[in-house]
Amino acid sequence: MKKRILSIVSKSLMLVLILAAGFAQIPVTGCAAVESRESVPADIGDGEYEVEVKLEGGTGRATVNSPAKLVVKDGFAWCRIEWSSSKYDYMIIDGEKYLPVNNGGNSVFEIPVLVFNEPVEVIADTTAMSVPHEVEYKLIFSSPVSGGELFDWRPMAVTGILVIALIACYAAFRFSKKRGDSAK
Repeated sequence: MKKRILSIVSKSLMLVLILAAGFAQIPVTGCAAVESRESVPADIGDGEYEVEVKLEGGTGRATVNSPAKLVVKDGFAWCRIEWSSSKYDYMIIDGEKYLPVNNGGNSVFEIPVLVFNEPVEVIADTTAMSVPHEVEYKLIFSSPVSGGELFDWRPMAVTGILVIALIACYAAFRFSKKRGDSAK
């Protein structure tokens, strides 16, 4: 009976270790194209995050709210940009035109995040002047975690699995040794 239990435990632990080793080798995948454009590799996983957004260019009078809401879904990252003015009627990012997602208040857009920590050229059309003008800006989206690096949780998960496996091996060894001592 003792050998059978020890055999089952050791085989289970071997399976856990094999799975953990295989899990550690799973590559972090990038994104598929959105309408033939690449979105940011959203290695951060689906969910909602906050990112700092820096605006460069233009006259210097316009601003965007920061931090901004970042949504990652199905491997694509989108950011909700709110301008300091209600006078923006569209934005162009990577040749694609985006319209405001709100009615009233400051202009709000949901735009794709093409890259983190690097300037992305955008055009925003303002109606604040006598005639509409397309103004060139650069947006810089910080990574959702500090240090500019996306968090990869896989090594920590593998370490946890290995620690649990080692504790189980130790417990099985102590159990079998105790049983052996009491049988004598």
